[in-house]
Amino acid sequence: MDNSGNAYNLSHIKKGLKKQQRHLLLKKILSNRLLVIGTTILIFLILFTFFAPLLTSFTPYEMDVSMRLQKPSIVNLLGTDNFGRDIFSRIAHGAKVSMGVGFSVMLLSTILGTFLGLYASYYRVLDNIIMRICDGLMSIPAILLAIALMSAFGGNITNVIIALTIVFTPYIARVVRSSALSVREQTFIEAIKSQGANNFQIIWKHIMPNTISPVIIQASFIFADAIIVEAALSFLGAGIPDPAPSWGNIVSDSKSTMTTAWWMTVAPSIMIILSVLGLNLFGDGLRDLLDPHDTNRKK
Repeated sequence: MDNSGNAYNLSHIKKGLKKQQRHLLLKKILSNRLLVIGTTILIFLILFTFFAPLLTSFTPYEMDVSMRLQKPSIVNLLGTDNFGRDIFSRIAHGAKVSMGVGFSVMLLSTILGTFLGLYASYYRVLDNIIMRICDGLMSIPAILLAIALMSAFGGNITNVIIALTIVFTPYIARVVRSSALSVREQTFIEAIKSQGANNFQIIWKHIMPNTISPVIIQASFIFADAIIVEAALSFLGAGIPDPAPSWGNIVSDSKSTMTTAWWMTVAPSIMIILSVLGLNLFGDGLRDLLDPHDTNRKK
């Protein structure tokens, strides 16, 4: 009876501690205003991306020349463009393209950059090769490198994702390498080696988990940067080609009518600003939550 009673009390104490930890974590998250605001904006964008196309009866490709450059109205909530296409429909469907490109670039560059950064930190020979390539790519402004790559690849969604992945992978690789180098010098790594662990196990089981926090934070910023660069590419005619809707080429369509049809520029620009603002606030809040002692700030 005593043993069973002690076991029950111990289990009850553990459950109480876990509940208290969850409560403290929730309190810490809710007290982080940057994270709360950023998360709220991201939730709105996710809901908009999936449900906004259901709120319009127009398709993003449907043209009606007789309705070109109409101001916002009950029929066309955000007006029409210079081809008579409904702007709300194009922005709603373009959200899947712009957000999809940003998410894909974030995911692919994070996976590739983590792989390169880990092996560069562990093998000195690879470090010299990988980091010099990364230095070369990072020395070129992101938009210029993206334009150069797109001129070689050609304009479509797949090529935009590939080009931006190449552009942003070095940033993740740098972050991972920096974090992994500090972990690699810890005494527990030497202890693990002495116990017979092979290099693969050391890299992926013991070093990689200690780089997750800075990688997640950097990935959120890359998501935002990818949306901006994709919009810039499409605006310049080097990204996703018309008539496929993306926030960038919707703004591009308004270049000749900015002074007479302001709604063509304002509506997609607000979506770009909102997504970048939400992702940056989310990243800043996440950094403060995961590493409150980190004084570094993304420039």
